[in-house]
Amino acid sequence: MLDREGFRPNVGIILINGQNEVWWGKRVKEHSWQFPQGGIKHGETPEQAMFRELEEEIGLKAEHVKIIGRTRDWLRYEVPDHFIKREIRGHYRGQKQIWFLLRMVGRDCDVNLRLTSHPEFDAWRWHDYWVPLDVVIEFKRGVYQQALQELSRFLNRAHSGAVPHRPPPAPHAAQHSHQPHINVVSDTTPIAGKEE
Repeated sequence: MLDREGFRPNVGIILINGQNEVWWGKRVKEHSWQFPQGGIKHGETPEQAMFRELEEEIGLKAEHVKIIGRTRDWLRYEVPDHFIKREIRGHYRGQKQIWFLLRMVGRDCDVNLRLTSHPEFDAWRWHDYWVPLDVVIEFKRGVYQQALQELSRFLNRAHSGAVPHRPPPAPHAAQHSHQPHINVVSDTTPIAGKEE
């Protein structure tokens, strides 16, 4: 389902914990990290799509989260031609997204990356709110920056912890002294609905 300009409606999810750290997922068999996201199906509202994608991608249900805020309007990114299937080139330009900021009210053990037979992520971690965008695929970086910036206004309402109102300068990998704990799903972890 594309709009007239060739953008597919989509939702993006920024999930925060009690320390205002964001849930950061590592794409299956890749070295890139991203937030959960996915398409809006015909007849779905953005909120319905967000809850469906949240469960499909990271196994969390509505009772595990609280909606803190959402972007006012669609944020768009264009996908370079070499990432677009040949048969839809010329029609498909990219994604337009409504981003949601959610507070985790469940526990870390509620996350289940293997709920479906086609998982999106094979590891995850909590990370400082201003995640390093150099590990995000290049064409999504601008939208990530916009979403984080716009939704940061809700953080002080959601939590009394101090969070900067604008992003710090882009950090270099060598400057990261603290390595957060990474939760990895091994290839031997059974996938829900499949027998070993």
